Formats: sequence, C-alpha cells, structure tokens
Amino acid sequence: MDRRKFLSYVGCSCCGLILPSCTKAPITNRSQLKIIPESKLNAQAAQIYEKIKEKEKMSNDKETLLSIKNIGKKMENSIDEYFSKKEIENPTNNFQWEYILIENKKVRNAWCMPGGKIAVYTGILDATKNTNGLAAVMGHEIAHAVAKHSVERASRGVLLNTGTQLIDIFSGGKLSQVNQVTGMNTVGLLSQIGIMNPFTRTQESEADYLGMIFSSLSGYDIRETVKLWERMKELNKGKEPPEFMSTHPSSDNRIKNLNNWMNEIILNYPPIV
Repeated sequence: MDRRKFLSYVGCSCCGLILPSCTKAPITNRSQLKIIPESKLNAQAAQIYEKIKEKEKMSNDKETLLSIKNIGKKMENSIDEYFSKKEIENPTNNFQWEYILIENKKVRNAWCMPGGKIAVYTGILDATKNTNGLAAVMGHEIAHAVAKHSVERASRGVLLNTGTQLIDIFSGGKLSQVNQVTGMNTVGLLSQIGIMNPFTRTQESEADYLGMIFSSLSGYDIRETVKLWERMKELNKGKEPPEFMSTHPSSDNRIKNLNNWMNEIILNYPPIV
C-alpha cells in the first residue's frame, strides 16, 4: 500500500474521532488539513519566542538587524496589499510581527514561528551576502508562516498519531509487539521516512515558491534566490543526506525548481509596494 492510500485510510478511520478543517494554502491552492487552532499555536509560539530572546545572545550588528526589519516590513506591506487587491482575507491579519538577529556563527539558519515571530542567525549571513539574498531567506521563512505550515504539520501529527493507534488496535497490537521486540519506534521511523518527510518537502517547496513571490512583490531581485542556494549548496558540500531521508528538497532539485518558476513569478508578481 502506498503512503497516500495509507493516509486516506487513516483519515477515514479518524473522521469519527476528529472533525478536520479542510482549507486551501494561499496562492498555490494546495489542500490543507487543519485540526489544531491557529490561535493556540500563535500563543505558544509567542511564549517560546520570549524565552529564546532571554536564552540566546542577541547580535550587536544593528545595521544588519535594521536591514532585516526593513525587509520584513516591506514584505508585511506587500503581502497585505496583494491579498487586499485580490479581495482575499489576508492570512497574516492576526500576526504580531517581530524580528531578532541571533549571534551564532555556527548556525546557518533562520525561521519564522506561527504569528510572525522571526529569527535570523548570523551564521547564515555568509550565504546571503547581500540584501536580495537576505530577502530570499526571509521570504522563504515568512512563507511558512503565511501558508500556516506549522498548523498543518501539528494537525498532521495528531492525525498520524491517532491513526497509528487505531492501526495497532486493528492489527491486534502487532505494532506494539514489533516495537517491544526490536526496541525501536517502528511507527516513528515509518512516519519519518515513509509518510511525514515527503509531506514536509512539499511544504518546503511551497515555501520556496511563495517566498520568491513575496520577494518579488516587495521589489527584491529574485534572481539572487538561485545564487543564494548555489552558495548554500557549496557551504553544505558533502553534508546533505539523501533526499528521501531529508525534510528538505535536495539543493539540486531546489535550484532546478527555482529556475523553472523564475520567469512566471517575475511576470505575474511584479513589485507591488
């Protein structure tokens, strides 16, 4: 049985236990399953964000932090303007945007929590190189929040957990027996490699696409996005796991997709602010 059929059976089995909310991702219109209330995740994210600000060392690079905030503000405005012109509800209406720069040269990363809580690590600045590169990173991370990927993934986790419990019951406890004999979380391994990862890669690719759109709408040169990931590929040389084991698309596939989307996005999503 392939994983899509498995998930459809799990979903059907869970319908009597969970009332899912089926929605569409903004712009891409990809179907999404949402069970966890967004407001709950936003509140939790805000609390965690405050703890991170207390724990992590904030960078003294005021110029870069200002650049991050300026890019963020332009994207906030362009996203608001885009959805307003389309007469579609802005998915960031309930966001409380905030930006920090964390001093850690060893961490080449950035993220955006539900509700618009953004962090950039100084380690990624070696890859961004310039304002357009930084905008590419921020556009990608903001896209995760705009598309409600955290809500979706949390909901998916609830559904998968409920579904595997049902399967264990239906199989007479065989899954639990396998776990006890092998000492391994078989369900966890199957969910990571066989089910959850392809779904997560879908989100990552969607964030790449939407991130380019938000960068373009905000007036940044999205051609730098490809150059950014070429630099990231070089910096991560020899460290990437096989794509089927990874939650992210391989660098080669990512760069190929970005190039394929380039002309369409430049044509259909010109600067709006």
